[in-house]
Amino acid sequence: MRFVTYAHEHRADVRAAVVEEDGRLHPLSGAASLTELVRSGGGLPALLDAGAAALGLPPGPHIGDVRLLPPLQPSSVRDFVTFEEHVEGVRRSVDGVGGVPEQWYAAPTFYFTNPHAIQGHGDAVPMPPGSAVLDYELEVAAVIGREGRDLTPEEALDHIVGYTVLNDWSARDLQSAEMQVGLGPCKGKDTATTLGPCLVTADALDPYRDGDGFLRLALTAEVNGQVVGEDLLSNMSWTFEEMVAYASRGTRVVPGDVLGSGTCGNGGCLAELWGRRGRRTPPPLKPGDTVTLTVEGIGTLINTVVPGPAPVPLPTGRRRSRERP
Repeated sequence: MRFVTYAHEHRADVRAAVVEEDGRLHPLSGAASLTELVRSGGGLPALLDAGAAALGLPPGPHIGDVRLLPPLQPSSVRDFVTFEEHVEGVRRSVDGVGGVPEQWYAAPTFYFTNPHAIQGHGDAVPMPPGSAVLDYELEVAAVIGREGRDLTPEEALDHIVGYTVLNDWSARDLQSAEMQVGLGPCKGKDTATTLGPCLVTADALDPYRDGDGFLRLALTAEVNGQVVGEDLLSNMSWTFEEMVAYASRGTRVVPGDVLGSGTCGNGGCLAELWGRRGRRTPPPLKPGDTVTLTVEGIGTLINTVVPGPAPVPLPTGRRRSRERP
């Protein structure tokens, strides 16, 4: 099933609905939002039951007549880096170093990004304050539907409720500077993360699984209507179940958590292409540019960049005396 969260353009109320093949929406009953339904902890069975009940009711508006919102508001966002090709290109672009660190192969590394900066399909994305080198990142995100701890990959399979498209907007100039401190990325990734256009239940993507358990989905990135990148999701080095298992190691994953696949290769972001080509071609994103990300079996996520605010001035760090009492 395919679920969306939406609002009518001139109304304040927000609804969640199942999407029929013809685009008709069947609003859910008994749940204030898809976020609430997912966080209830019933997992995939509860979501499918709610969808089946909605399909038994008269349809509501057409998807073309509403404003789509992020499918849900995440409890947390872990963004992984599971595509070897992406690591090679971006490392050269951002850090000026070639190759893939040997430690990368040891575990599916991730960082936490801002769950309060979630945008939806069609939303305007502002330039991050102080940045002139904005980039998109084409990813697929898994959504957790049941709480778990120290899961095996086999157990993790039942904890994923569905998938959505993720755009990890990245201010490459800010990212490059702040990671010299040995932490991050932080402000380089802090302005926006886009999710949408829908949440597709995990069972709907089972036909795309290959013999190794990877989802073989075609991925396409376009800037202003020109194809910039194409890849397969199955080129990940770890499955989503393995990522969930690693995320749950020594801690909990909870309903509503979002786990990003990391950026795909072959133009899944501009920085990878810059690293391979030795020049910024295509150029960084600027206000007015429209980014279109399409994932087979899930849908198309579109956002346009707009001007952002100027940074609020702050002093540089003081060199203190280190006086002791």
